[in-house]
Amino acid sequence: MHLAHHLSDLLGRHRHAFAPVLAADLNAENVCALDFTAASTLLQKTNLSETAAFEAAVQQMLREKGATIGVGGYLEDRFIYGRSQHFAAASGSRNLHLGVDVWLEAGTAMFAPLDAVVHSFADNAHFGDYGPTIILQHRLEEVTFNTLYGHLTRASLQGLREGQAFAKGSRIAEVGPHPENGGWPPHLHFQLIASMEGRKGDYPGVATTAERAIYEARCPNPNLILQCRHLPL
Repeated sequence: MHLAHHLSDLLGRHRHAFAPVLAADLNAENVCALDFTAASTLLQKTNLSETAAFEAAVQQMLREKGATIGVGGYLEDRFIYGRSQHFAAASGSRNLHLGVDVWLEAGTAMFAPLDAVVHSFADNAHFGDYGPTIILQHRLEEVTFNTLYGHLTRASLQGLREGQAFAKGSRIAEVGPHPENGGWPPHLHFQLIASMEGRKGDYPGVATTAERAIYEARCPNPNLILQCRHLPL
């Protein structure tokens, strides 16, 4: 069995073991799934390189659904990454999203879903990148895996050290504001990673369509931990 498939099965078996990742109920009525594919006519008409315009569009999408929190994005084929040269690749533009995004207010606290140690962290400060990023390492039934938290506040990185322990449910960071979050409307990028493959402080959160099988095998569905009823497992 492939590592990621084994991890998916493992997390499915332990689905009652996780603490909430955010100080927000992702199963509440004020939560909705948002579409960032080319099918979104509103985003097609928005100058996404202007973060204020992008954020206004996200807020309009939420209002139209009577919601204040938006979720989604795992393996979504998005057109929005043309806003930044960061997503250009020799093999074609990166557009396949590998995590789940939760669009909500800056300053919202987030927590370790399981006991963890800090694997690594960095401020990936290029426009359109993760901004402040924390990667935690977890161990469950002797299986080691990682969770990545992107678009944080810079204050979230202060005083951190690799190997630092966090108990399940401990506060680890906050959702960052523009521009320190990498130049995005406020949101959390949450991603599961079966193996960091030697990387530190960063891991691809968007892949090319041609790389789908590779990264789907490395990055299982984050909703296995988030358990949001508005998203598929």
